[in-house]
Amino acid sequence: MNGKTITEEQLLEALRRYWGYGSLRGTQSRTIRCVLEGRDTLSLMPTGGGKSLTYQLPGLLMEGLCVVVTPLVALMKDQVDSLRRRGIPAVAIHSGMSPRNIDITLDNCVYGDIKFLYVSPERVAGELFAARLAKMNVNLIAVDEAHCISQWGYDFRPAYLRIARMRDILPAVPVLALTASATEPVAQDIMEKLAFREPNVVRSDYARPNLSFSVRHTDDRKGQLLRVIGNVPGSGIVYVRTRDAAELLAAELKEEGIAAEYYHAGLPHGERTLRQNEWTAGKTRVMVATNAFGMGIDKPDVRFVVHYGLCASLEEYYQEAGRAGRDGRRSYAVLIVASDDRERLTRRFSSEFPTIAQIKDIYVRLMNYLGVAIGEGKFCSMAVNLYDFCTRNRLFMGTVQNALKILQQNGYLVFTDDEENPARLMFCVSRDDLYSLRVEREDLDNILRTILRLYTGVFTGLRPVDVQEMAIYTGYTEERVMELLKTLWRLHVIRFVPKNRSPMVFLTDNRLPDADVYISPGSYRARKETAARRLEAVFAYAADTERCRSVVLQEYFGQKDARPCGVCDICLAHRKRGTVGEGMAGEILKRIPAGGISPKDLAGQFAAAPEKVAAAVDALAAEGKISVMPNGLLVINR
Repeated sequence: MNGKTITEEQLLEALRRYWGYGSLRGTQSRTIRCVLEGRDTLSLMPTGGGKSLTYQLPGLLMEGLCVVVTPLVALMKDQVDSLRRRGIPAVAIHSGMSPRNIDITLDNCVYGDIKFLYVSPERVAGELFAARLAKMNVNLIAVDEAHCISQWGYDFRPAYLRIARMRDILPAVPVLALTASATEPVAQDIMEKLAFREPNVVRSDYARPNLSFSVRHTDDRKGQLLRVIGNVPGSGIVYVRTRDAAELLAAELKEEGIAAEYYHAGLPHGERTLRQNEWTAGKTRVMVATNAFGMGIDKPDVRFVVHYGLCASLEEYYQEAGRAGRDGRRSYAVLIVASDDRERLTRRFSSEFPTIAQIKDIYVRLMNYLGVAIGEGKFCSMAVNLYDFCTRNRLFMGTVQNALKILQQNGYLVFTDDEENPARLMFCVSRDDLYSLRVEREDLDNILRTILRLYTGVFTGLRPVDVQEMAIYTGYTEERVMELLKTLWRLHVIRFVPKNRSPMVFLTDNRLPDADVYISPGSYRARKETAARRLEAVFAYAADTERCRSVVLQEYFGQKDARPCGVCDICLAHRKRGTVGEGMAGEILKRIPAGGISPKDLAGQFAAAPEKVAAAVDALAAEGKISVMPNGLLVINR
């Protein structure tokens, strides 16, 4: 079955059978039709728009395998698990897998009946992957979070540039690029970098009629947040800038009797999963989080998203705010702005761009710290203790992190935040010495034979190993395997790094001589100017008191026919001034008793149309003067 022969009826039948849906949304349907026609497509769909279905549904029905490139391991695993629960064969290749398991997985994609292969952009660059890819019957290449491919986007990752290499190997296979938000320059850049045969953009409507955007200017951020939480029933997310802020604010909300928890990338993977699951299940009402709490969240009934300060870009703000109200019910996106936010963000912006000389110096120091010699290191992954590195070199943590980000943008390395890193091992002795040890120490022979059998490249560098896998092959317990590995380490036979959580540095190429490290001044300047423009757009959005919030956001993303939403703080203020009048608002406040009143009963007390009463109620709620209680009654805020 190919794209040209798949009918609408077959699409809908599969949709009902595997996903339980009766129909597709307009943007989903248009995107899928482009895929089935074999056209390269960039699909712009807001958060919660059902992006995954645009490649999963046609990928399932077309003959062959769909390769999905995605940047997040957690999202990759969630999607694979979801497909498997539906009876759809899917696999993923990620950093936590042993070389042997990667090899087996790729073989299954070549010779088995796998329908979906999820892979990170960094893995795409490997020679092993390229060799196996050429043997696979691939029907579609799907690139998720495609803004990461654009140097003008807000989360540029150079590894994404290597995706175009897949097109050289599979020139006839169409590409579907997906992102929630992209300005016109970013969209053009994505299509160019992915070598689209012709421009083709499917653009969704960025209007969210059920989502009320508002900006609150106050230095009493906590008080404003408590009013939002008190006024809006249901679960919510509060976004903060730092891990410390997340932990502190969550503790303060708990003291107020609110079921709150914090979430950031510094938590162990298991703890993050547990907290997300408890929030999804409703055990935690409010999640206080950094931007690590983002992609892959599937909770349709989020009633509010609060940003506890300004964001670095409207792209970031729109994506995060858009996690509210995916079920179509009225929800709220509130941006709380303090008087010093602009100054603070401007200072941080300046620190995000160290000088080119500083960046080059940090590259040299980091290579020395990691023990990477000039001309070596290509495709090596190494854990790095940033605190130790900064302490030894007397460097500020923020400067180092931003320098690493720019080095990543220039293709020298990939820097990841704290991750679950597999155990790694390499031999420090020759093969002859190893043979002698096996003869002398019978107790070590089994584990040494197992390592040699399971893992390649262990004489040339640190390679990922799986203690559980070694236990299965040796017949030992995992505890016994660890004891033997420690013995080999004490005997200086191996260098062993246990499984741990730490930032990782992945070298995309061999270390260059110090003088050859080059950061393009033009590219550096262009990225800085782009970031500055994005920041100014945030300042303008927060300061605007006349234009509909939704219109501002829609026009920022290139939508030409934007219309006022009628539900944001600006629209409600206009409505109040134009049609409601101060008199009605005052009368409503007078007629709400101490115990509260239902909206229906309140409207019955006025001769005016119920719509006008409802508009006045919305305006008062937006101003924080009244609240809607969980039982539906309106009460005055005292």
